[in-house]
Amino acid sequence: MKVKKIDNTYVLRLEIGDEIIDSIKTLCKQEGITAGTVQGIGATDCIDIGYYSLESKQYHTVNFNEQFEIISLTGNISVKDNEPYLHLHGAFSRADYSVVAGHLNSAVISITAEIFVTSLNATLNRAVSAETGLNIFNIN
Repeated sequence: MKVKKIDNTYVLRLEIGDEIIDSIKTLCKQEGITAGTVQGIGATDCIDIGYYSLESKQYHTVNFNEQFEIISLTGNISVKDNEPYLHLHGAFSRADYSVVAGHLNSAVISITAEIFVTSLNATLNRAVSAETGLNIFNIN
């Protein structure tokens, strides 16, 4: 991972074999980022995505091992249990131009990724919601 800071934004260039979530969490720990936004594009050949079922209060995940363009990566950074917590969604395009999308659990870079992490001058904490079972912003 290569990083350049411009004002309150970190420009990341991920390289072959880098994992997106691990890379951003490493940046957050190194730079003390406790709230922020994420956006990016790139290429991956291994993704684990899911969707959340409110009925079962569980994520249903699928792993794909094929070449994808990352056509949209978006999300936020907060803190849970004193550790960086990422909530990311992604849309991924196949060679036939069909798309898979969902909550991103993991993605390994196959060529490169260009990601912007904008740090907010705040701390956003998360707590488990009894109603939904999700880790939600703790905003009072």
